[in-house]
Amino acid sequence: MLRLLAALALLTLAAPDLRAAESAPVRSDRATATLVAAEEAVAPGEAFRLGLRLRLAPGWHTYWKNAGDAGAPPEIALVLPEGAEASPVEWPAPQRIPYGPLVNYGYTGEVLLPLRATAPAGLAPGERLVVEAEARWLVCEQVCIPEEGRFRLELPVAERARPDLRLAPLFAAAEAALPRPLPWAAEAGFRGREGRLALSGEALSPATVREAFFFPAEPGLLDNAAPQRLDLGEGRLTLALTRPEGAPPVATLAGVLALTDGAGVRSAYAMQAPLGAPPAAAAPGGLALWQALAWAFLGGLILNLMPCVFPVLAMKAMALARLSGAARAEVRAHAASYTAGVLATFLALGGALVALRAAGMVAGWGFQFTAPAFVALMCWLMLAVGLNLSGVYAMGGTIGAGSALAARGGHRGSFATGALAVLVATPCTAPFMAAAVGAALAMPPPAALAVFGALGLGLAAPYALLGLAPGLARLLPRPGPWMERLRQALAFPMYAAAAWLAWVLAQQAGPEGLALALAGAVLIGFAAWALGVAQRAGGAGRLGRAGALAAMAGALALLPGLAAAPPREAVAEAGVEPWSAARVAALQAEGRPVFVNLTAAWCITCQVNETLVLRAEAVRAAFADRGVAYLRGDWTHGGGEIGALLRAHGREGVPLYLLYPAGGGAPQVLPQVLTEGIVLRALDHVREG
Repeated sequence: MLRLLAALALLTLAAPDLRAAESAPVRSDRATATLVAAEEAVAPGEAFRLGLRLRLAPGWHTYWKNAGDAGAPPEIALVLPEGAEASPVEWPAPQRIPYGPLVNYGYTGEVLLPLRATAPAGLAPGERLVVEAEARWLVCEQVCIPEEGRFRLELPVAERARPDLRLAPLFAAAEAALPRPLPWAAEAGFRGREGRLALSGEALSPATVREAFFFPAEPGLLDNAAPQRLDLGEGRLTLALTRPEGAPPVATLAGVLALTDGAGVRSAYAMQAPLGAPPAAAAPGGLALWQALAWAFLGGLILNLMPCVFPVLAMKAMALARLSGAARAEVRAHAASYTAGVLATFLALGGALVALRAAGMVAGWGFQFTAPAFVALMCWLMLAVGLNLSGVYAMGGTIGAGSALAARGGHRGSFATGALAVLVATPCTAPFMAAAVGAALAMPPPAALAVFGALGLGLAAPYALLGLAPGLARLLPRPGPWMERLRQALAFPMYAAAAWLAWVLAQQAGPEGLALALAGAVLIGFAAWALGVAQRAGGAGRLGRAGALAAMAGALALLPGLAAAPPREAVAEAGVEPWSAARVAALQAEGRPVFVNLTAAWCITCQVNETLVLRAEAVRAAFADRGVAYLRGDWTHGGGEIGALLRAHGREGVPLYLLYPAGGGAPQVLPQVLTEGIVLRALDHVREG
């Protein structure tokens, strides 16, 4: 018992040291205030950090140094021993707080108002540094109530300063919210009450900035409630500003500019701009229509070389082989049918995207592959096409449009080939194509559909060339027995595509979803076999056709179960964290560069880049050497936050690779097709920066 009492006594005596870096609180129903230090022990003559910590009740707020239309900023008066010094408060970037027709500038939730102090050089280790403070602050909700408090800290003196690990995250968050020096050239001017603030320099574009707001350092300079219209162009940003009646004349516009990127990461910059004539507004961002059309055509053309489209090359090869020696009119007709299928499907997908976005839904390029039921349908279609090429059945109309692609003749087959080429191409985003799609979805619907039509023309161009120059078909080998062997061999890319889609489904819906998809594949295989038996039986094949229809109906009946399957949880990978805007901001505040990989299981280009480049030993070693944090954003199931980040960088689909510099700032956007050299050079640039 005596030992227990002695231990309790020791703990009681040690309690002041355990909480030495935070004073006793001053509490009300509206706020809790304390004086805090970042160091639990200070060193003689060295600087240390202090701050007034305010924890506000829900609905209440306090104020920035310029309170806006109403309010007053907090005041802190320190009492320090002789030989100690302290700096003024360093103000974190504020928020806009509307109240009726007024707009105030301040803070909600929790805020730390930091400052820096220096301990007297004459202190000796073992002594205690006493810091006292008086503070006043105003808190408001429907009413405003002034509050005040007195605080006292006793900090031990040691040979070396020791940080308070409990309070370190609080000070780190406060420092991350402090405005940084502005890295761009700034100018401002007014004509009457209307004016404009303009920034010029790299990393300013519609792809890197989503929102901007300027907080004036002094009251009365701007109409705080007036909207600040944002205009963005490549390398230029402008904000419309409004002065109130009777604003005092000033030579310089000073304050804080807060920029928010597409991921919701907010960065604040302290700036001063000399006042002159109003600067010109930034040109509207994005591509002009003619540029978007040209880039869309090039992107569609390159899409033929992307791995997503490889399975359809089998069907194209068979169609080309059949056209060898055909009449010019027939060659033109088949080329036109294929092109029409590509265009119609691209326009249908583009129209669906435009309609979904107009309805307020989050949808991007490849959005249909975020639905497990659609992935399963495509898997079964690839299997059905492969079975057709293998000769299990001869007619494709019963199984569906896709399985008719390799059947003999028929313009419906050429049209369906084009349609399927577009559907299986959507998991890929080719160079030039991403910017074109992003620009299209920011345009009026007619212009957007024109861009999607240009994408279709690019994808169809190699085959459509036969329609313009049918004589090229004569260069192909003459039909013969080799065509049957080629047809059967080309079934295997289709089986490979089906296997890949089954793997994608396993990533989306887990083992349960994969089991349903495999059960459906068995039913599709049975349907193809039953149809083939019926075809060989001639007129007596009604039972086989009925069995095929029943098997297909059974497969379709599995789709609701796939739609209801719970999403599979992401599998952790060593050295890779899940992406979030907050995590990017925290890592940058820690002084670390951040590499963000936006990917999806159904994106073949993403998987190739990850396997061959991002998991390469040289790249992983470079990440480790430079302290680069690797964050992955998985868009396999879709998602609004990742969709917003894609759109903020002019993209409507994955992959997207971003390399954020340490300490804050806009990211570098890497190409969609990566090599080790591209990534290593980008990392070298981060080191130099």
